[in-house]
Amino acid sequence: MTPCATHRIVTNLKKGQLRMAWSNETAQSLCCAIETPRLQIRPLTGSHADLVFAPMQDDALYEWISMEKPAQLETLRAHWTRRERRLSPDASELWPSWVVISRQQGAIIGELDAAIDESMACINFGYFFFPPFWGKGFATEAVQAAVKHLLRQGTTRLIATVTAGNTASTRVLQKAGFSFSRVIPDNDILRGNLVDDEEYVLSQSPNSPSPQ
Repeated sequence: MTPCATHRIVTNLKKGQLRMAWSNETAQSLCCAIETPRLQIRPLTGSHADLVFAPMQDDALYEWISMEKPAQLETLRAHWTRRERRLSPDASELWPSWVVISRQQGAIIGELDAAIDESMACINFGYFFFPPFWGKGFATEAVQAAVKHLLRQGTTRLIATVTAGNTASTRVLQKAGFSFSRVIPDNDILRGNLVDDEEYVLSQSPNSPSPQ
């Protein structure tokens, strides 16, 4: 797979300042389909909301993540439709996101997303998987594939955070090549309480060969 083109355009800010913005072409090319032996990882679309709204009502999903449970299908569908742009509102960050589909069952079992800044650093890599598919290696398989894809496309550093104590997610990141960086106190709110996050980082030297 050849690296995606990194087209950026210059946009005007107040007081004559300039900043770089990612092009729509780059945003869409980065968020391409990814294949693994057991999974199909596909660009997330608004229509996928209809398939995940019901499993997203499972309270167990939110044990370790602060994501809010969607109250209405229409709201979730509209939110995911906006994400099809793959760009932050000001186009300064790439926002690729995917659904993870089990080949055997044909069902969506999870979601992956990333935020990539102007230096091609992934400042936030995130994911969730539905509880019936925990403990089966699906998260590890999907995260490893997505990380390899992002590195092939020129990303040299990835950052992910997990709630302190979420050992299952920690193991997923470590198997994908992430290393513990630091504890960030009171970095998130879970069920109304401030919680610490653990930061994990994966860095690749510019001279390192691209993952196969």
